[in-house]
Amino acid sequence: MVDEITAAVSRFVVDTKLADIPTDAVGAALRSILDGLGLAVAGRASLVGQLAAAEVDSYGCSVTDSSVLGSSVRLPSRFAAFLNGLAIHADDFDDTQLATLPDRVYGLLTHPTAPVLPAALALGERLGRSGADLLLAYLVGVETEAKISEAIDPRHYEAGFHSTATAGAIGAAAAAARILALDVEQTEVALGIAASCASGLRENFGTMTKPFHAGRAAESGVLAAQLAANGFTAAHNILEARRGFFSAAGGGFDRPTMERLGAPWTFSDPGVSIKPYPSGSLTHPAMTVMAQLLRDNDVQAGDVELVYVGTNRHMPNALIHHHPADHLAAKFSMEFCMAVLVVAGRAGLAEFTDEAVRRPDIQSMMERVRFEVDPEADGTGYNNMTSIVRVHLNNGTVLRGRADFAKGSPANPMTHDELFRKFADCLAVGGISSSAAERAAELVGNLEDQPALGEITGLLCPAES
Repeated sequence: MVDEITAAVSRFVVDTKLADIPTDAVGAALRSILDGLGLAVAGRASLVGQLAAAEVDSYGCSVTDSSVLGSSVRLPSRFAAFLNGLAIHADDFDDTQLATLPDRVYGLLTHPTAPVLPAALALGERLGRSGADLLLAYLVGVETEAKISEAIDPRHYEAGFHSTATAGAIGAAAAAARILALDVEQTEVALGIAASCASGLRENFGTMTKPFHAGRAAESGVLAAQLAANGFTAAHNILEARRGFFSAAGGGFDRPTMERLGAPWTFSDPGVSIKPYPSGSLTHPAMTVMAQLLRDNDVQAGDVELVYVGTNRHMPNALIHHHPADHLAAKFSMEFCMAVLVVAGRAGLAEFTDEAVRRPDIQSMMERVRFEVDPEADGTGYNNMTSIVRVHLNNGTVLRGRADFAKGSPANPMTHDELFRKFADCLAVGGISSSAAERAAELVGNLEDQPALGEITGLLCPAES
């Protein structure tokens, strides 16, 4: 790979075989797939999921190729991918890519599953592909998305682009191209089309438009690959060209990162985090520390005088809501995330509601949270999420903790039981039974052996909705 980055990525998408991929990467991918499927069901029940579904329903589509998870609805593949991608990201509970380069801010990387899995699943259903086909398409799509996101100059994120939307659209196109069995030149075209669809602005964080980004990226990937399959044209060098994606959207890129496609696989190193809380991932190390301090010291809300949270200078650029008034803004509020743990003792889907955000006791506790840049945390590098927590109690005691990574990260992963509980809880939001959750988890755990995808999607689609 010298100058032809797009061609090399396309060869990787076309030529990679499942047998080439390390078992640890495959195992991690299966965990993220299970997580994503559950979140698609839960997100379908959210207000943003319902509003988006109503809009698509108004189109009167008669084609029923692909499932909208959490519902009995079937749609053309592009719209199923849109709704499932939006739903996976609706609660901001989906997995997150980790950084390796020291100047890469965690926030600039992606939620890898939300754009890629829906694109592969929608087309896989339509074409009758196997579980192994879906797994391979998902893996090459996530690897493409992740390496592009890390390679692009940090200016991309800092100036306002949302990488899940931008790199995600290209990764979704890679996955869709693999499912459609495109050749190298067709895949280059699919990436070229998707790169022109790649958009999404961080100013929309804390609104319904943030999950829209993920849904639109998934839809763009499907559309791009289908157009390429039908003979549409696009530039064949869209990533590296002077007027292409890396230059226009970031001002440059780190070439060695793009030369490491599959070497190592992102799922192997540095890994992908699965979220324990439905909020921005940058809140999670501090939340992990806070939950442990509260539990170990039997702290009650009335005991707390002040909570201090110190992070690196980039984390406040994403956690922008200091006085949230609704649950969407609260997902990007360190103040709320600390306060709800102190007051409610937990921070699950039930706590991220407008009613919880507006509770007087939680609003009062938010006023006692100081969130600022800490020199110690800032000095650990921006590829870390170092968070320093001090809880000042009314009796003068100060409880202290620090974390570089959160629960759910590769350094502190969820157990199999914890992941299944999250999956089952998400399915319960969509009215799906625990027995169906157990069977679906079993099938996903053995995805390579599934001759088709229908049994899995059938378990995740209630008969009436």
